[in-house]
Formats: sequence, structure tokens, C-alpha cells
Amino acid sequence: MTPMKRISLFLVLCSLFAATATAQNYRDYIRRGNRQYRDSVYDKAQVQYQKGFEKDSSSVQINYNLANSLLLQGQPKEAMRLYEKALKQDNNPVRLHQIYHNMGVILQSQKQFLQAIQAYVMALRLDPSDQESRYNLVVCQYQLKNNPQGGGGNGEGEDKQDKDQQKQQQQQQQQKKDDKQQKQQQQENQMSKENAEQMLNAAMQNERQTQDKVKKQLQQAQPRRLQKQW
Repeated sequence: MTPMKRISLFLVLCSLFAATATAQNYRDYIRRGNRQYRDSVYDKAQVQYQKGFEKDSSSVQINYNLANSLLLQGQPKEAMRLYEKALKQDNNPVRLHQIYHNMGVILQSQKQFLQAIQAYVMALRLDPSDQESRYNLVVCQYQLKNNPQGGGGNGEGEDKQDKDQQKQQQQQQQQKKDDKQQKQQQQENQMSKENAEQMLNAAMQNERQTQDKVKKQLQQAQPRRLQKQW
């Protein structure tokens, strides 16, 4: 089964009364890019979106539309990077739904089925009526079930996740090592303290014994009392 791959495009309405010439140029680039995109001339659409990107790299529309044009030219990694950027910048549920759907398409094509399922679930939470996301989700669940590696892939997203997990494991191991060393140090310090106390007690005991011995010797050395004269 092949998942339906729907790539939706943000259509930007240009205001007739732009606040500045820069803003007008920015919207012009989006509008020209959208025309090229609808005509399936994705490389030319990319050029227009990139020009708009130079005007405002924080624009959700620019990042999203540029990602679409890159994806349809066979550049999924670059597209995913821009989708993730747009995801952090936007809070509109309609646009977020479209972003998650497209991210799911990329992840599914890279056989990262578990991550793709998560993306489709997010898309459906934002728009439960989207049948394409629902269809792709079902297909992806089937692919994960029948994948001998459990949906593992070699994509960039999974590589990053593996690196994060390895880093976390290393940190945990280092923490355990530090805790063990600290505990050993505490035990050694405790032993040193106990040894010092034992040595001090022994020294004090020896000193008392010595004093008693000297006292006894002094008493024996004193002249005895004379006996009564007969």
C-alpha cells in the first residue's frame, strides 16, 4: 500500500495597503512563488520563496512554502528542517495540522514509522476530519507492525534521537560514577576518622598505663617507714 501524499500550500492574501515597500516586496515574492508552485514549477517557486526568506526568515508562510518546494524536488532533509522551524513559530491549528501532515509524509518515506505515526496523530488532533492523514496513519501502523526492525530508520530525525539517547545514557553513567566515587570518598573519610579516633584512644590508654607504671615505680622507690624501736 502506498500512502497518499498530499502537500498543502499556504495561500497568502496580499493587502492592498501594505505598510512598507519591504513588506509589499515580501508578499510579492510569496505571491509569485505560489503561482509557480501551482504550475508545478517548483524550482522557480523555490527561488521566489528564498527571496522572500531573505526579507523575513521568521515568516511561517515562507518557511512552510519553501519547505514544500524543496520536498517536491527531492530534498526531504532540508524540507524537514524548515517544517520544524515553522512548527515552533506558529500557533494556528490549521497551519500546524498541515505541517504535521507533511512531516509525517517525510518520516514515512524514510521508514521512520513510529515518528510518522506520532506526526499523523498530531495532525488528526488538530483536524479530525482529515481523511488523508487518517489513511496515512493506518498505512503507517501496518508498515510498523510488519517491519522487522520495529520501524527503525536511518533518517536524520532518528539519528538525532539516537544521539540524544546516547548522550543521556552517558550522562547517567557519569552521574553513577560520580556518585560511586563520592560514596567511596565518604567511606574513606569515615574510616580515616574512625582510625584516628582509635589511634587517639590507644595513645591515651598507653599514656594512662605509662603514668600508672611510673607512679607505681615512684612509690616503690620511696624510703620505707622505720619500724618502732625496741
